[in-house]
Amino acid sequence: MAKLGKRLKKAYGDIDRDAFYTLNDAIKMVKTNATAKFDETVEIAMNLGIDPRHADQMVRGVVNLPNGTGKTVRVAVFAKGGKADEALAAGADIVGAEDLAEKIQAGEMNFDRCIASPDMMGVVGKLGKILGPRGLMPNPKLGTVTPNVADAVKAAKAGAVEFRAEKTGIVHAGVGKASFSEEALAQNIHAFVDAITKAKPSGAKGTYIEKVSLSSTMGPGLKLDIPSLSSQA
Repeated sequence: MAKLGKRLKKAYGDIDRDAFYTLNDAIKMVKTNATAKFDETVEIAMNLGIDPRHADQMVRGVVNLPNGTGKTVRVAVFAKGGKADEALAAGADIVGAEDLAEKIQAGEMNFDRCIASPDMMGVVGKLGKILGPRGLMPNPKLGTVTPNVADAVKAAKAGAVEFRAEKTGIVHAGVGKASFSEEALAQNIHAFVDAITKAKPSGAKGTYIEKVSLSSTMGPGLKLDIPSLSSQA
């Protein structure tokens, strides 16, 4: 087991590893313990009572965080003609068609989100083995295959966060930066938890949200009191 540095030792010394914190208290402690030399990302992890190996228990979707993520998101768009112009005007970083596909096949993927107009899926579909494993494959269910490319670009830039349950049933995401106000972080977290709650699959049985924890990039995790989180939301 790796040894903890002085900074982490102090952070762990300030928390009770067995306690369950209300959201407001957890946010305050996460911000206090985010003492790295960069603006740490505040991350939420939710253990769900699902088995993603079954199609009727997969949890996947997208949520627009009201205060954004604090992260600069580079967006690539597959579009032609007027749609390409709309994407550029909306702030897309990379726009193309067959030429963009060739760059991706050559290993050039300097973007965090990929959007496509429906007429471009014939081109995009051939990139499934490259984009899929990286979570970048455009998907109509996530709003990333759409004729309204401008709106999709604006949403991605504003703080739209995609989520997908891992094999172990855990969903995690960045919900802001440690520099955000406590209120802004709380609003983002409520939005994320609400989206996960609404995405409950038909095949989920028993307790759906089993555990929730909050942490910063370099800080210790804090267990959240789920009933208080739900009541606050």
